[in-house]
Amino acid sequence: MAETLGVPYAEVVTAAVIPALLFFASAFWMVHLEAGRAGLVGLPADELPSPLRAVRERWYLILPLAVLVWLLFGGYTPLFAGTVGLALTVMLILGGSVALGLPGIVLRVIFWVGLGLVAASFARFGIAALTAGIVGLIVVNLFTRGGRETLALCRDSLADGAKTALPVGIACAIVGIIIGTMTLTGAANTFGQFVVSVGEKSLFLSLLLTMLTCIVLGMGIPTIPNYIITSSIAGPALLELGVPLIVSHMFVFYFGILADLTPPVALACFAAAPIARERGLRISMQAIKVAAAGFVIPFMAVYTPALMMQAGGPLSEALGFPLAVAYIVAKTLLAIGLWGAAVIGFLRGPMNWAERALAAAAAATLIAALPLTDEIGFALAALAVGLHLWRRRAAAAPAAG
Repeated sequence: MAETLGVPYAEVVTAAVIPALLFFASAFWMVHLEAGRAGLVGLPADELPSPLRAVRERWYLILPLAVLVWLLFGGYTPLFAGTVGLALTVMLILGGSVALGLPGIVLRVIFWVGLGLVAASFARFGIAALTAGIVGLIVVNLFTRGGRETLALCRDSLADGAKTALPVGIACAIVGIIIGTMTLTGAANTFGQFVVSVGEKSLFLSLLLTMLTCIVLGMGIPTIPNYIITSSIAGPALLELGVPLIVSHMFVFYFGILADLTPPVALACFAAAPIARERGLRISMQAIKVAAAGFVIPFMAVYTPALMMQAGGPLSEALGFPLAVAYIVAKTLLAIGLWGAAVIGFLRGPMNWAERALAAAAAATLIAALPLTDEIGFALAALAVGLHLWRRRAAAAPAAG
């Protein structure tokens, strides 16, 4: 996306960070409600693993990831950052095998300091320094106890990674053919004009049409090729309708990802089916429930670009950019909470159909950025939550008496 739009990678990350956090929060909320509906409880505190302890004991495993993120935000290309991150990971694995064979803690500390200096020298000497370090570690591992097994594991891991990347590479290779065919036949231009013509009467309908297109294409195409195709077809149409550039591209990218769990194809769900020992279609129906709020967030970002840290929209003009961001995040959290309660049918307890309908109507109303719809949405939300709490209290009163 950064290469397509010609913007820094950090700008794309900035636009994606709030929707990503909201999506994870919505998934957590849906799982929490589902657990409450099923009467499930968590592990006792003394049985929970400690993340802080894991970080203290294995903090060095985060270093390649930290360097990868630093390079991406430093303006380096994703290809270069990924290559460096992979090289550092290989050095860490091979270095750990060598360190295990060294006698005494002093020699191990000296070894890790030296290896760290070699790894850090790539900032001055480039990939050649990392290549020399990896070659040296390979030679040492050939003559150390357990080193040959480590090399075999690295070889198998690289082979598995190549096998996994092969379908994506093939799909990316044929994307150019698909785009060229649609461009030469005029199908892309026709679809774009149709989306624009629909958007002149109703922006929501044009967004809905774009969403369905992204989901249908994403059912059989990996995420990256799907984004390339849909952004070249629907992206310009949304831009012409006044949707900010990054927001329009994030919109199609978002639904391209959600296509992996949308029935009837739901490739991610069918990949999870053998692990869960369950039918892929049944998993996809549960996945839709967990990710239901994810279908709402892109629409809210279009109506209020502040959700993706982009200027524009009536809300930013009325409240100012910082207050607009805070307001839309709070409103989205409320909509996610209501939508989750409506889909799962549980809040403080089981919800009846009237309460679920009110919650769903409130969440749907809060999607738009119009002041009137916000007021209606807040009123419906208060009515749904109040009715549910009143009914729960009334049901608990005879039991308490």
